[in-house]
Amino acid sequence: MASSTNPAQQRSMLHWLWLSVIVIVLDQCTKFYFNNHFSLYEQLPVTPFFSFTLAYNTGAAFSFLSDASGWQRWFFISIALVVSVVLIVWIRRLKSDEKLQAVALALILGGALGNVWDRIALGHVVDFLLFYYDRYYFPAFNLADSAITLGAGLLILDMFIHPQTTDTDKDRQNS
Repeated sequence: MASSTNPAQQRSMLHWLWLSVIVIVLDQCTKFYFNNHFSLYEQLPVTPFFSFTLAYNTGAAFSFLSDASGWQRWFFISIALVVSVVLIVWIRRLKSDEKLQAVALALILGGALGNVWDRIALGHVVDFLLFYYDRYYFPAFNLADSAITLGAGLLILDMFIHPQTTDTDKDRQNS
Protein backbone atom coordinates (compact mmCIF):
# COMPACT_ATOMS: atom_id res chain seq x y z
CA MET A 1 0.00 0.00 0.00
CA ALA A 2 1.52 3.32 -1.03
CA SER A 3 2.07 6.04 1.54
CA SER A 4 0.47 9.42 0.90
CA THR A 5 3.63 11.14 2.15
CA ASN A 6 6.70 11.07 -0.05
CA PRO A 7 10.01 9.77 1.38
CA ALA A 8 11.58 13.25 1.49
CA GLN A 9 8.78 14.46 3.80
CA GLN A 10 9.11 11.36 5.96
CA ARG A 11 12.86 11.81 6.39
CA SER A 12 12.41 15.49 7.15
CA MET A 13 10.42 14.73 10.31
CA LEU A 14 12.99 12.20 11.53
CA HIS A 15 15.44 15.07 11.83
CA TRP A 16 13.63 15.96 15.06
CA LEU A 17 15.35 12.98 16.67
CA TRP A 18 18.25 15.34 17.43
CA LEU A 19 15.97 16.66 20.20
CA SER A 20 15.68 13.15 21.65
CA VAL A 21 19.47 12.87 21.67
CA ILE A 22 19.81 16.20 23.50
CA VAL A 23 17.26 15.09 26.11
CA ILE A 24 19.14 11.80 26.65
CA VAL A 25 22.54 13.51 26.94
CA LEU A 26 21.32 16.22 29.36
CA ASP A 27 19.37 13.66 31.37
CA GLN A 28 22.32 11.29 31.70
CA CYS A 29 24.78 14.10 32.53
CA THR A 30 22.58 15.44 35.32
CA LYS A 31 21.91 11.97 36.71
CA PHE A 32 25.65 11.21 36.63
CA TYR A 33 26.34 14.42 38.54
CA PHE A 34 23.78 13.79 41.28
CA ASN A 35 24.64 10.11 41.54
CA ASN A 36 28.30 11.00 42.10
CA HIS A 37 27.96 14.13 44.26
CA PHE A 38 25.02 13.34 46.55
CA SER A 39 24.36 10.60 49.07
CA LEU A 40 21.05 8.76 48.78
CA TYR A 41 18.23 11.07 50.00
CA GLU A 42 20.63 13.94 50.72
CA GLN A 43 18.88 17.25 50.04
CA LEU A 44 20.24 20.60 48.95
CA PRO A 45 17.48 23.21 49.45
CA VAL A 46 17.32 25.72 46.59
CA THR A 47 14.07 27.54 47.43
CA PRO A 48 11.48 27.14 50.21
CA PHE A 49 9.65 24.65 47.95
CA PHE A 50 12.39 23.00 45.86
CA SER A 51 15.48 20.92 46.63
CA PHE A 52 17.99 18.87 44.76
CA THR A 53 18.14 15.36 46.17
CA LEU A 54 19.21 11.88 45.16
CA ALA A 55 16.57 9.17 45.01
CA TYR A 56 16.32 5.85 43.21
CA ASN A 57 13.10 4.57 41.69
CA THR A 58 12.81 0.91 40.76
CA GLY A 59 9.16 1.39 39.82
CA ALA A 60 7.33 3.54 37.33
CA ALA A 61 5.76 6.97 37.79
CA PHE A 62 5.18 7.84 41.45
CA SER A 63 7.17 4.69 42.39
CA PHE A 64 4.39 2.42 41.09
CA LEU A 65 5.50 -1.22 41.60
CA SER A 66 8.78 -0.13 43.23
CA ASP A 67 8.31 -2.71 45.96
CA ALA A 68 7.91 -5.64 43.53
CA SER A 69 10.48 -8.42 43.51
CA GLY A 70 12.52 -7.21 40.52
CA TRP A 71 10.48 -8.40 37.55
CA GLN A 72 9.25 -4.83 37.05
CA ARG A 73 12.69 -3.71 35.85
CA TRP A 74 12.50 -5.88 32.73
CA PHE A 75 8.79 -5.20 32.31
CA PHE A 76 9.37 -1.41 32.24
CA ILE A 77 12.39 -1.80 29.95
CA SER A 78 10.28 -3.85 27.52
CA ILE A 79 7.42 -1.36 27.57
CA ALA A 80 9.78 1.59 27.04
CA LEU A 81 11.51 -0.09 24.11
CA VAL A 82 8.22 -1.00 22.41
CA VAL A 83 6.89 2.53 22.97
CA SER A 84 10.15 3.96 21.59
CA VAL A 85 9.78 1.98 18.36
CA VAL A 86 6.16 3.13 18.07
CA LEU A 87 7.24 6.76 18.61
CA ILE A 88 9.94 6.54 15.92
CA VAL A 89 7.46 5.05 13.44
CA TRP A 90 4.94 7.77 14.39
CA ILE A 91 7.52 10.54 13.87
CA ARG A 92 8.55 8.99 10.55
CA ARG A 93 4.94 9.06 9.33
CA LEU A 94 4.29 12.70 10.26
CA LYS A 95 3.77 15.22 7.52
CA SER A 96 6.17 18.12 7.20
CA ASP A 97 3.63 20.57 8.67
CA GLU A 98 3.22 18.52 11.89
CA LYS A 99 6.23 20.04 13.64
CA LEU A 100 4.65 20.44 17.07
CA GLN A 101 3.76 16.74 17.12
CA ALA A 102 7.32 15.86 16.03
CA VAL A 103 8.81 17.96 18.84
CA ALA A 104 6.40 16.45 21.39
CA LEU A 105 7.14 12.89 20.30
CA ALA A 106 10.90 13.53 20.22
CA LEU A 107 10.76 14.82 23.81
CA ILE A 108 8.78 11.78 24.95
CA LEU A 109 11.18 9.45 23.12
CA GLY A 110 14.25 11.11 24.65
CA GLY A 111 12.75 10.89 28.13
CA ALA A 112 11.73 7.26 27.72
CA LEU A 113 15.19 6.27 26.47
CA GLY A 114 16.92 8.28 29.22
CA ASN A 115 15.03 6.36 31.88
CA VAL A 116 15.38 3.00 30.13
CA TRP A 117 19.16 3.53 30.05
CA ASP A 118 19.10 3.87 33.85
CA ARG A 119 17.03 0.72 34.24
CA ILE A 120 19.40 -1.29 32.04
CA ALA A 121 22.67 0.10 33.46
CA LEU A 122 21.73 0.67 37.11
CA GLY A 123 18.57 -1.33 37.78
CA HIS A 124 16.72 1.82 38.85
CA VAL A 125 15.99 5.34 37.65
CA VAL A 126 17.95 8.20 39.22
CA ASP A 127 15.75 11.10 40.37
CA PHE A 128 16.99 14.43 41.74
CA LEU A 129 14.33 17.15 41.46
CA LEU A 130 12.13 17.48 44.54
CA PHE A 131 9.22 19.90 45.00
CA TYR A 132 7.36 20.21 48.30
CA TYR A 133 5.21 22.40 50.47
CA ASP A 134 5.48 22.11 54.23
CA ARG A 135 5.22 18.33 54.89
CA TYR A 136 3.77 17.52 51.46
CA TYR A 137 6.19 16.21 48.86
CA PHE A 138 5.72 15.56 45.17
CA PRO A 139 7.70 12.43 44.20
CA ALA A 140 11.25 13.20 43.06
CA PHE A 141 11.78 13.16 39.30
CA ASN A 142 14.43 13.91 36.66
CA LEU A 143 14.94 15.64 33.29
CA ALA A 144 13.71 12.58 31.39
CA ASP A 145 10.43 12.70 33.32
CA SER A 146 10.21 16.43 32.63
CA ALA A 147 10.73 15.85 28.89
CA ILE A 148 8.02 13.17 28.86
CA THR A 149 5.61 15.49 30.69
CA LEU A 150 6.41 18.45 28.42
CA GLY A 151 6.02 16.24 25.34
CA ALA A 152 2.64 14.95 26.55
CA GLY A 153 1.53 18.53 27.22
CA LEU A 154 2.60 19.57 23.72
CA LEU A 155 0.62 16.65 22.23
CA ILE A 156 -2.47 17.84 24.09
CA LEU A 157 -1.84 21.42 22.93
CA ASP A 158 -1.45 20.16 19.37
CA MET A 159 -4.84 18.43 19.60
CA PHE A 160 -6.44 21.78 20.46
CA ILE A 161 -4.51 23.74 17.85
CA HIS A 162 -5.00 21.18 15.07
CA PRO A 163 -8.21 19.27 15.80
CA GLN A 164 -8.71 16.38 13.41
CA THR A 165 -11.97 16.51 11.52
CA THR A 166 -13.75 13.26 10.96
CA ASP A 167 -15.66 12.30 7.83
CA THR A 168 -18.89 12.99 9.76
CA ASP A 169 -17.67 16.50 10.59
CA LYS A 170 -16.77 17.10 6.93
CA ASP A 171 -20.22 15.88 5.83
CA ARG A 172 -21.87 18.31 8.28
CA GLN A 173 -19.69 21.18 7.03
CA ASN A 174 -20.63 20.43 3.40
CA SER A 175 -24.39 20.41 4.10
